[in-house]
Amino acid sequence: MTMTPEHAEWFAATFDRLVAGGDEVVLGKTFVVRLAFVALLSEGHLLLEDVPGTGKTSLARAIAQSVAGESSRIQFTPDLLPGDITGVTVYDQRSGRFDFHRGPVFAQIVLADEINRASPKTQSALLEVMEENHVTVDGITHAVGSPFMVIATQNPIEQAGTYRLPEAQLDRFLMKASIGYPDHASTIRILEGSSERAHQRTIPPVLSAETVVEMAALARSVYVDHTINDYVSRLVDASRSATEVRLGVSVRGALALIRAAKTLAAAAGRHYVIPDDVKQLAEPVLSHRLILDAEAEFDGVTASSIISQLLMETPPPNDRQGG
Repeated sequence: MTMTPEHAEWFAATFDRLVAGGDEVVLGKTFVVRLAFVALLSEGHLLLEDVPGTGKTSLARAIAQSVAGESSRIQFTPDLLPGDITGVTVYDQRSGRFDFHRGPVFAQIVLADEINRASPKTQSALLEVMEENHVTVDGITHAVGSPFMVIATQNPIEQAGTYRLPEAQLDRFLMKASIGYPDHASTIRILEGSSERAHQRTIPPVLSAETVVEMAALARSVYVDHTINDYVSRLVDASRSATEVRLGVSVRGALALIRAAKTLAAAAGRHYVIPDDVKQLAEPVLSHRLILDAEAEFDGVTASSIISQLLMETPPPNDRQGG
């Protein structure tokens, strides 16, 4: 399947319907909602990190509701075991055989709430499924199906009793985003609708699971010019030589940026990627893949500020050609 201008037009219209549904739940945060659906259609996973009460769980639930498939929610706690996520094998005395009881990870959209509250062993069980798209229990492999997206949330301010995700495991997430507090107008709209509880607010399904798979296949076929690949390569190279960075963006990160840029281009009704697609996605796709120097962190340097600096210092294709 190859992306044509007609396909791109249909893709953009469908994408806008998805975003409109998400906007009804998370008011005033259209950019973050768009990022979330870009992650879904790029066959990636999303990490939402923000302070309590900003709508992380509501956004994740809205994404799950927008797809007419199976969704599940896992509340991560310190006593959660890997088998509680992946499932367990149980001996059936009547049949005399072992039966596999599927865990909540067997769904199209999996909401992993407060992922940093579970033990590293339990976190690793979920992150392994995210990478492999299957689980292996007692030597038998079970596929989780397609589409498959994990939306994980975590609170960055309460670290007591939590287990920070290692940088190597953060790399499993296509994007990391923060919702932030709503603006004044959006806050008023939220207060006016306060009679309805957040968990009671639902949106009708927009797509079937099969259509999500078709759209993801279309997004993969979006054209990427050599100059765009060169631009992304120069960006990740620059991240590795930045003085404040101990470990820069890997090749996996570069591939993730191209993959997401293809989806964003299709969402804009184009069958080709432009430099602005890369610029819009650089921070959410790359920032969580940087490991900063300890001294730079102490001085208040953030991964986001480094990505912004790299974008200013690395000329996009048009600028290069013009020079």
